Amino acid sequence: MPEQSKVYFIGAGPGDPELITLKGRRLLDEADVVIYAGSLVNPALLDGIKADIHDSAGMTLDEIINLIKTSVDKGKKVARLHTGDTSFYSAISEQIEKLRELNIEYEVIPGVSSATAGAAMLGQELTIPEISQTVILTRMEGRTPVPEEEKLSELAKHQASMVIFLSAGMIEKVRDELLTGYPEDTPVVVIEKVSWPEQKIVRGTLRDIAEKVTEAGIRKTALIYVGEALRASEASLGRESKLYHKDFKHGFRK
Repeated sequence: MPEQSKVYFIGAGPGDPELITLKGRRLLDEADVVIYAGSLVNPALLDGIKADIHDSAGMTLDEIINLIKTSVDKGKKVARLHTGDTSFYSAISEQIEKLRELNIEYEVIPGVSSATAGAAMLGQELTIPEISQTVILTRMEGRTPVPEEEKLSELAKHQASMVIFLSAGMIEKVRDELLTGYPEDTPVVVIEKVSWPEQKIVRGTLRDIAEKVTEAGIRKTALIYVGEALRASEASLGRESKLYHKDFKHGFRK
């Protein structure tokens, strides 16, 4: 199959049109057909491109695959533009499964996740020595179920840093599940539309975050960050990694 007929799944980044990889930007500019994820992708990314543009928000899986197949059969380069990074909650697996059945070649181009973009906006490292060395990326059970052992109440037992996707509209339930494992004074940050011009940040603790989020009118397109490590973006925690400690020797510093 000629290279121009390949399908590229591209992570568009969290919203800021500059937070897309150089490779993703190049392929987007070269594409003949772009299928993008509706309101989740900043339309500024599509400005000035030569491709035929299709919004997948109202399309079914079969309709998307049919459009891809029709385009590839005509020798066109297709860019399937997803929000954030394609590794998390992007629904690429079901599309790739169909493409394999059709023997259509594809490539996945990683993007900047909203999870890492949000931490960057806070000036926040999610792993702090002696406080948390684990980050859990998850979601609250809603219309899409989660495995029993992955319920928030189970994951909360670890008291690790946690980033919760697709759950801001259920903030009271999220709080209740988390309180089974975290203390009520655990820091929580909710970021709506991270890196977009209308970005909104709400800080609190498990004790008061539900009320603050409701008052701010945040219902969707938001991430919930939880964990003791979040204190680092507001105050000094006095925890240093060994990497740059004057007494720590390694291969590049004797």
